[in-house]
Amino acid sequence: MQLKHLRTLLSPQDGAAKVTCMAWSQNNAKFAVCTVDRVVLLYDEHGERRDKFSTKPADMKYGRKSYMVKGMAFSPDSTKIAIGQTDNIIYVYKIGEDWGDKKVICNKFIQTSAVTCLQWPAEYIIVFGLAEGKVRLANTKTNKSSTIYGTDSYVVSLTTNCSGKGILSGHADGTIVRYFFDDEGSGESQGKLVNHPCPPYALAWATNSIVAAGCDRRIVAYGKEGHVLQTFDYSRDPLEREFTTAAASPGGQSIVLGSYDRLRVLNWSPRRNVWEEAKPKEIANLYTITALAWKRDGSRLCAGTLCGGVEQFDCCLRRSIYKNKFELTYVGPSQVIVKNLSSGTRVVLKSHYGYEVEEVKILGKERYLVAHTSDTLLLGDLTTNRLSEVAWQGSGGNEKYFFENENVCMIFNAGELTLVEYGSNDTLGSVRTEFMNPHLISVRINERRQRGMEDNKKLAYLVDIKTIAIVDLIGGYNIGTISHESRVDWLELNETGHKLLFRDRKLRWVPGSDVLVAQNRNNLCVWYNIEAPERVTTSSIRGDVVGLERGGGKTEVMVTEGVTTVAYTLDEGLIEFGTAIDDGNYTRATAFLETLEMTPETEAMWKTLSKLSLEAKQLHIAERCFSALGHVAKARFLHETNEIADQVSREYGGEGTDFYQVRARLAMLEKNYKLAEMIFLEQNAVEEAMDMYQELHRWDECIAVAEAKGHPALEKLRRGYYQWLMDTQQEERAGELQESQGDGLAAISLYLKAGLPAKAARLVLNREELLANTELVEHITAALIKGELYERAGDLFEKIRNPQRALECYCKGSAFMKAVELARLAFPVEVVRLEEAWGDHLVQQKQLDAAINHYIEARCSIKAIEAALGARQWKKAIYILDLQDQNTASKYYPRVAQHYASLQEYEIAEELYAKGDRTKDAIDMYTQAGRWEQAHKLAMKCMRPEDVSVLYITQAQEMEKQGKYREAERLYVTVEEPDLAISMFKKYKLYDDMIRLVGKHHPDLLSDTHLHLGKELEAEGRLQEAEYHYLEAQEWKATVNMYRSSGLWEEAYRVAKAHGGANAHKHVAYLWAKSLGGEAAVRLLNKLGLLEAAIDHAADNCSFEFAFELSRLALKHKTPEIHLRYAMYLEDEGKFEEAEAEFIKAGKPKEAVLMFVHNQDWEAAQRVAEAHDPDSVAEVLVGQARGALEEKDFQKAEGLLLRAQRPGLALNYYKEAGLWSDALRICKDYVPSQLEALQEEYEREATKKGARGMEGLVEQARQWEQAGEYSRAVDCYLKVRDAGSSSLVEKCWLKAAELSIKFLPPARSLEVVRAVGPQLIGIGKPSAAAELYLNLDLVKEAIDAFIEGEEWNKAKRVAKELDPRYEDYVDQCYKQFLKSQGKVDSLVGVDVVAALDLYVEQGQWDKCIETATKQNYKILHKYVALYATHLIREGGYAQALALYVQHGAPANPQNFNIYKRIFTDMVSSPGTNSAEAYHSWADLRDVLFNLCENLVKSSEANSPAHEEFETMLLIAHYYATRSAAQSVKELETVAARLSVSLLRHTQLLPADKAFYEAGIAAKAVGWENMAFIFLNRFLDLTDAIEEGTLDALDHSDFQDTDIPFEVPLPAKQHVPEAQREEVRDWVLTVSMDQRLEQVLPRDERGAYEASLVAASTGVRALPCLITGYPILRNKIEFKRPGKAANKKNWNKFLMAIKTSHSPMCQDVLKFISQWCGGLPSTSFSFQ
Repeated sequence: MQLKHLRTLLSPQDGAAKVTCMAWSQNNAKFAVCTVDRVVLLYDEHGERRDKFSTKPADMKYGRKSYMVKGMAFSPDSTKIAIGQTDNIIYVYKIGEDWGDKKVICNKFIQTSAVTCLQWPAEYIIVFGLAEGKVRLANTKTNKSSTIYGTDSYVVSLTTNCSGKGILSGHADGTIVRYFFDDEGSGESQGKLVNHPCPPYALAWATNSIVAAGCDRRIVAYGKEGHVLQTFDYSRDPLEREFTTAAASPGGQSIVLGSYDRLRVLNWSPRRNVWEEAKPKEIANLYTITALAWKRDGSRLCAGTLCGGVEQFDCCLRRSIYKNKFELTYVGPSQVIVKNLSSGTRVVLKSHYGYEVEEVKILGKERYLVAHTSDTLLLGDLTTNRLSEVAWQGSGGNEKYFFENENVCMIFNAGELTLVEYGSNDTLGSVRTEFMNPHLISVRINERRQRGMEDNKKLAYLVDIKTIAIVDLIGGYNIGTISHESRVDWLELNETGHKLLFRDRKLRWVPGSDVLVAQNRNNLCVWYNIEAPERVTTSSIRGDVVGLERGGGKTEVMVTEGVTTVAYTLDEGLIEFGTAIDDGNYTRATAFLETLEMTPETEAMWKTLSKLSLEAKQLHIAERCFSALGHVAKARFLHETNEIADQVSREYGGEGTDFYQVRARLAMLEKNYKLAEMIFLEQNAVEEAMDMYQELHRWDECIAVAEAKGHPALEKLRRGYYQWLMDTQQEERAGELQESQGDGLAAISLYLKAGLPAKAARLVLNREELLANTELVEHITAALIKGELYERAGDLFEKIRNPQRALECYCKGSAFMKAVELARLAFPVEVVRLEEAWGDHLVQQKQLDAAINHYIEARCSIKAIEAALGARQWKKAIYILDLQDQNTASKYYPRVAQHYASLQEYEIAEELYAKGDRTKDAIDMYTQAGRWEQAHKLAMKCMRPEDVSVLYITQAQEMEKQGKYREAERLYVTVEEPDLAISMFKKYKLYDDMIRLVGKHHPDLLSDTHLHLGKELEAEGRLQEAEYHYLEAQEWKATVNMYRSSGLWEEAYRVAKAHGGANAHKHVAYLWAKSLGGEAAVRLLNKLGLLEAAIDHAADNCSFEFAFELSRLALKHKTPEIHLRYAMYLEDEGKFEEAEAEFIKAGKPKEAVLMFVHNQDWEAAQRVAEAHDPDSVAEVLVGQARGALEEKDFQKAEGLLLRAQRPGLALNYYKEAGLWSDALRICKDYVPSQLEALQEEYEREATKKGARGMEGLVEQARQWEQAGEYSRAVDCYLKVRDAGSSSLVEKCWLKAAELSIKFLPPARSLEVVRAVGPQLIGIGKPSAAAELYLNLDLVKEAIDAFIEGEEWNKAKRVAKELDPRYEDYVDQCYKQFLKSQGKVDSLVGVDVVAALDLYVEQGQWDKCIETATKQNYKILHKYVALYATHLIREGGYAQALALYVQHGAPANPQNFNIYKRIFTDMVSSPGTNSAEAYHSWADLRDVLFNLCENLVKSSEANSPAHEEFETMLLIAHYYATRSAAQSVKELETVAARLSVSLLRHTQLLPADKAFYEAGIAAKAVGWENMAFIFLNRFLDLTDAIEEGTLDALDHSDFQDTDIPFEVPLPAKQHVPEAQREEVRDWVLTVSMDQRLEQVLPRDERGAYEASLVAASTGVRALPCLITGYPILRNKIEFKRPGKAANKKNWNKFLMAIKTSHSPMCQDVLKFISQWCGGLPSTSFSFQ
């Protein structure tokens, strides 16, 4: 987007006069500016000032200048302006819709602090920020304000998103807060979004991000959740100042930020998903931008400045003119303003989803807009300004649009019709149809509003050419489908969508009614009542109907008659009637009909009105209608009904139609007597209901009512009914009445009288007592037989057990099913005859398929087969035939076979022909079907091969004669005679077929065949066909030669170019040109672009004359080249003189010279060179010299080369010959500049030659030395390399160093020594190198040399005497040396710590600890900890424990994890629950005791870690005491109690192991209750370990104990599977016995006996040192506080020691003595 300055709306002043705020109205018609003097100026959209008004302070006592306007916004309807002021108030001014309307304050909202910014995003809702940091909402409807959210920081800016559903506030502390009234399904968060580095005075909310800027001169774009997307940093730009304000375009695709003299523009790039900066708008002397306002359509931007100026800018990406009628302004990628240039009206087309608008078209008589984006389609009606945007996936612009309907756009695309209602952003509906003509589609959208219908949207369209579908577009369902017998070419729904008109000629609805007009040849047909299509009004016309016009109280049909248009007026009354009916105004409809004569149309209308008025209960109108129609009875009935209704209305008021008699009479009128009865009975009017039925002679219903209500006249009614039936001769009904009353004989008598013997028989059959009356039965059967009701007579005979008569009757009545069933029981022999008769009867009835099974049952196979064939039951026929003998079946099989042959099921037919022994028919069938292979296969089975061949070949020849070559071919191929087919095709010149067959049957001959055909066709002159065959045979050369020989050079050239490789066509072109010659050849080659190539080709083929001719005519510059190539040709031919002449003509005398030099004709070469190419003379001399050199005549060669002034060559030749002295001589005399390089080369050569060469170098060096050339001598000595004699090399290098020190400058000597030193070290002479270094005071290098030679004493002495700074360096190197050599013992004397680290690296832990022991305590414990860590990793916690037993446990926090790990590993390890484990537990206990003692003295005293280690010490003591007690039988219960006590520490112990040990110990001493509970808990824990969670554990058993619930889940099972199974079995057994109570034992406190804490009191008892149980009485206390024992347990323990002398128990006592500060006074000693 670019900004273009349009005009200055308000001129700036000389001083500061800041524009405080500006706003555009929502309808784009008004623009408001508030100036520094608090006056609001109003401008129109063209920038003309039209109005102004002054604002007022909150309180006049503070004066008119006591405030500033900080915020201003228009209401959504553009008729009000809200003004936010610093004197803590917001005023809302009503400014009206027109300029000059009176300005009145309609709302005011008083606040607690200054209003700093303000927005009006939605109707009634104003959002504003306050100086105290709150963002509040003012409701103009309720005149109340409320806080949305509060912060502690001044609100500096406030903005909304594009939809106005969300707000964003910027605060002075840099906070940016977001709030949504409706997040529109985006799911974005609310609340504090981001902390900007400075107050975001410039804040804008675009579609894809939030942009903030301020005084730090940086613009930051944030994502939707506050992450930084982009930063534009202008802080280093000296011309940029702080950003003061920002505005986002209404489409959210661009942002403008104001600073000093400048507007910066950012445009969102949807393709790259980033902001791109456009060229900034810079205006000198504009000063700081204080306010920005963007017009709602995005086309204008206004900027207010510090000096009071307001500038207006045009904003657009691009503009275009559409058909010279519309201007399209793209104000953003997703927003276009369409302006009608003639009327000036504007429409803003905008994508609500922010998609880029690609192309805008104006279609449908330039009224409708169509535009595409990547994912949506935009549509609009320019007249009504209704716009839509619907989701639309691009289909390549194949859509077709129809705009015939003003409310809806019809879009066809790929067989689908989509409807879009203008103004709606969802598609109205979508259906599949191929019929795109708008006359075959009718859409009605709320066109004629009807009572009770909010929305009425319907569509009619063609599914196919004869089928119409009608769809309800609101519900999206199909209302119905109409199928027509002929093609529908026009259809239309009426305006209400309730009626559909379709035709195969032209019809149309009269606007605003349901009247239909159509033309039938010269007749105009009008249907005033579409409900009666047979009632049509016709009138003659002389032309074609062209339209309908309705207005001014009349309706006219416009007809063209010749050149004039004649109007035929329709009966407006009749039309009005229809409209009145639709509107439900029946009184008006009646009034219309009153004025009309009675015609068929009017009669139909009266009928319609009567029906509708009855439905609407307008009975007087209904009565009038029936009177008009002549329905006297109905009219009289309604008249009586109306009298009742009127009387009720007069007596009781209200609607008389609701009275029950009126409602019942209306039901009677509708013949709904049940409803009338129900109405009467609801009012208990039984008599009235009965009277109604009697009046209608509906006696049954009358009696039913009387019965139901228990009416006393019931019997009288029944008698009356019977009498009436008899009087009216209704014997049947009378009989039914008697039957219902149980009088069977009377009923039968009446039935027989009425001639209904079947009813009489039914009654008799149902009543056993009547069956006994033989005479009666005889009477009935005679009547039945007389009436030919044989089946019913048979039933009766069967019932009275007369099977013979019954069977006869059944047979006569063709009731064969009953006959067969009876025969099976009574006459089995007759069954077969009856089945056949049944079959014959069914055949007569044409039920052949039903007859089949009966014939089978009767064993009449032939009849069954005939029936099956007649019924076309082919499979059943085959089934029956397969069961018959061959003779019977064979004549039927062919008939079935013919059927299957007709269905083309040839395999089945063949099989059937075979069964019928008619193989020849099968062959004929296959032959007729053209299935030669199957026919041949079948023929081969039943004919001799030669006969088959003769048959087929004869048949093929017949086909051939008839011109049926394909059929003939198939026959030939079938009998494997393809050659006959090939010959046939050749004979008739059908070469394509011939080739096809050769390719199929003789692929090896295909190429030859193509070639042969090619030659034949060439001979016949059919060149094009010949070309095809030649090319198929891959003989393109033959094709080219064919065309050449025929003079068709163009064809030859085409073929060569297409098929002959890269250069073939050039060759053909050349030959073509050669055949033409002269100018014609040149023209041809120029046309083909091959002139130069042809000349080259001619030269290549030695056609030099043709080449010279072409070049002379067209390419003269090529002539020298041809001369040169001719010369080369002549040279090759040995014609040197002619070649010389041509070389000279070609301007290449040097080539001639070289030719003679090559042939060693030196004289000729010299001659040509001197005459034509003096530069070549030297080359001739060089060539001669080369010859002399080959003959080893160096003297002659040197002379020739010097003549040729080529001393360098002479030098090279001497070098190559190894004559270095001559080379040096020549070099010295002729090229002294190269002498040094030559010398170096000589030295290199000498080096390569090894010792012999080295001696030469040494000799050379000595010569330089004698000559006083010391520098060169040094260089020479340095070049000497080891060639088997290191002494020589050493001497040379030392000599070089010596000479350099003596004779060369210090820098050079330093360089030489630095070069020689490393070399000497390299050959194992570090001392010599060191001496050299010391000569030049290079102390460091000398020390390094001694170190390299491992002469450590010398190195130390040099360092000590010459530079003490290096003493540490030498020591460090020495240590490193010892380390690298692994000489640890030597390293100990130098660096103990390094030596210890080395021991660790080498894994020599014992030596490491032994050495560390000799050092201080800190070092020792560092390596003890390292060794312990190593051991624990290896699983050796016992060795790690032993280490700390040996060396003590210091209270270093870094060791705590090691101690904890040793403890954890020990308590988790198996096999520790025994007397043998005592020493391990004692060691752990002693180490933890030592640690705790050390902790008391350290800074960690009383820390959580200290407390944890104290607990671990107590646990270790319990374990050790338990192991000791396990060694003495008397202390078994003590051991068990200790196992139980340990359960209170399961947060540090593996819970499963602890419960297992406690349970097993309890079980061992007979505490089965406890054992059961503990082992049950153990099993729960093992299951929890398997499941990986403790969530399922039940803690109810351990309520009110100190056994913890929250324990770590053990990582693995600590008890083996076998022991777990044993426990599971025991627990199961005990629980099945139910002899144990599942309760833990309790003590006198009422608490669990092992629990230290009493649940009831919360008092904590001390644990006993011997058992861990709580001490309740008889306490023995120790000196150390908190340590005590139960007297009984203590004495028991002492007694056990005395009796058993157990050393382990004695050790326990000894430990207790140490731990508790001595034992109580007893006479026990440890000895």
